Amino acid sequence: MTANATLGLIPAKGGSTRLAMKNVRLLGGKPLIAWAAEAARASGVIDHLILSTEDSTVAATARDLGIEVPFMRPPELARDPAGVVEVALHALDVLEDAGRSYDTLIIMLPTCPFRTGADIRGAYDLFVERDRPFLMSVAEYTHTPFAALRMTEESGLEPVFPEYLDRRSQTMPKAFRPNGAVHVLDVRRFRAAQNYFADPLVGYVMPRDRSIDIDTDSDLREAAFLLHEQTSLAQGAET
Repeated sequence: MTANATLGLIPAKGGSTRLAMKNVRLLGGKPLIAWAAEAARASGVIDHLILSTEDSTVAATARDLGIEVPFMRPPELARDPAGVVEVALHALDVLEDAGRSYDTLIIMLPTCPFRTGADIRGAYDLFVERDRPFLMSVAEYTHTPFAALRMTEESGLEPVFPEYLDRRSQTMPKAFRPNGAVHVLDVRRFRAAQNYFADPLVGYVMPRDRSIDIDTDSDLREAAFLLHEQTSLAQGAET
């Protein structure tokens, strides 16, 4: 195995409670896993790229796209409460048992299709520059969560953050959400922490138009609309 090798992992289960088979849903004529694989390959920082799934249809689609599927994930790792952390640790263990060890892990969820190779490369470069074991891509909230209200049992409303009740949104702290595009992890520290939210955690900020996270039909429609707009703008610039 190459020294300081980097593994790229696309977690892509078949089951999904909100959008069935979402990871192979088509966007712009391509399944979502294809968007992730193309960005991974374009990044130039991943030595080996694999996909983890329990579903034979997802696996066959991945292989047709030239994505390696070196094992089938156990069914229990495709159901709640198992998450991406457990899936990633399983992948590392199975590969290590086969003699394939890695120093760095880059996880890319298929549900964030507009990440680019430059985003993955930028996240990896920041990971190296900051010399911290955990990096997560994030996007700034469009509407500040500090203005959030909770509903009481009597349908009344009360502020979640009362200390910000009388402040204008422009004066509230900036807040960021994970967008699922990129996690860059030091494998040894990740295994020790059993978590990718562990400290010290670095944030790689991405713009909203590349941070859409597809979990529902409406998310997929929004992504299709954004893609159409981007394609129209690009075609207009060429004419």
